[in-house]
Amino acid sequence: MTESHSISLPVRCEPASRHITAAEASEAVARACPPDAYRRKRVLLIVPDGTRTAPIGLIFKALFSQIGAVTGQLDVMIALGTHQPMSEEAICQRLEITLEERRGLYGKVAFHNHAWDKPAALQEIGVIAAEEIRELTDGLFAMDVPVEVNRLVFQYDELIIIGPVFPHEVVGCSGGNKYLFPGIGGPRILNFFHWLGAVVTNPMIIGNKRTPVRRVVDRAGAMVKVPKLCFCLVIDGPRLAGLYAGTPEAAWDAASDLSRQLHITRKDRPFHTILSCAPPMYADVWTGGKCMYKLEPVLADGGELIIYAPHIREVSVTHGRTLLEVGYHCQQYFRKQWDRFKHHPWGVLAHSTHVYGLGTFENGIETPRARVVLATSIPEDICRKINLGYRDPKTIRPEDFAGREDNGILLVPKAGEMLFQLKNPPAWARGATP
Repeated sequence: MTESHSISLPVRCEPASRHITAAEASEAVARACPPDAYRRKRVLLIVPDGTRTAPIGLIFKALFSQIGAVTGQLDVMIALGTHQPMSEEAICQRLEITLEERRGLYGKVAFHNHAWDKPAALQEIGVIAAEEIRELTDGLFAMDVPVEVNRLVFQYDELIIIGPVFPHEVVGCSGGNKYLFPGIGGPRILNFFHWLGAVVTNPMIIGNKRTPVRRVVDRAGAMVKVPKLCFCLVIDGPRLAGLYAGTPEAAWDAASDLSRQLHITRKDRPFHTILSCAPPMYADVWTGGKCMYKLEPVLADGGELIIYAPHIREVSVTHGRTLLEVGYHCQQYFRKQWDRFKHHPWGVLAHSTHVYGLGTFENGIETPRARVVLATSIPEDICRKINLGYRDPKTIRPEDFAGREDNGILLVPKAGEMLFQLKNPPAWARGATP
């Protein structure tokens, strides 16, 4: 935070009704961002892309109304990670403004897409040394990890991060410094901690707060020496249920507690068949893989999870070539053949293992714990090539899967954000640090 802020942080807005009104959100923004603290300052808002559900526009417009007239500059950067850049129109949709408003009221706000794959857009800000990595990762790794971030952040006096908090397959619970890394980070730190998450495994991390990956992300975030304010949002269905403002660490800490209450559904027993329906915001398997991540903990041994997404036509817009080459496999498949795969981007290998799920690789034979099937518009030969199952989406009627939980069949109409876990999880799904 900037030294001129005289308010008490963090600011918390969590009404008993769990439905925050626009007026209540604006009041929380006003308490967190007094205009005098931002006079003539250059401020960069960092927001997620369209693959995260949250009323980003509500907070953006409240901030603009509160400090837009006094700042010297108020711009927006999309925390893409390695996702595809967003168009001007798509960014307007993310901010919940019209193109007419963009040209008028918000005409001076510059829009930036993070460019993770352009070295000229990045700045190295330090190295997390091998010995510290050993400590942060509980001894799993000991290597120097360079940390790069989008160099544009250093043109601003303060960064304001706005983003939702959900259970997350790599870091445990999303939000906070995660909108810096991987949001606007460089490939070396991104690849490292995604593979770290894969080594720990999705079921052991997802929904847990204190994970090795979170420690690495927060350590990298502390290396960004620009004052930071963070708004962490927690949603309940389509509504905003919690709003927290403070440092990225403090706001995230409070928001993740509420997220763990609202975003985890616990079941009595696993399911042998799961139809996991991907919403339109997931445009490829790279993003739609969340429909597996959030349900793997309740998928029975030997069961089948179907990612139902007729609208998905590509494996990955950004990483498709690599995934067509390496395919989808369990973690052991890569680790036991590391010399063969270590030159590929580690983040892609991590995604591969998260979608495929747990399994073994012994004597050259890979055995999945359960089976993942794509019911998308990706052709069958491609599904086979990448080592996933195939089903023609035209043969599936989601309603046929409804109301059959007692028979071991689960339908999730909008998958990817809500986490499902067992009340009594098996050993492979018991995270050590809730």
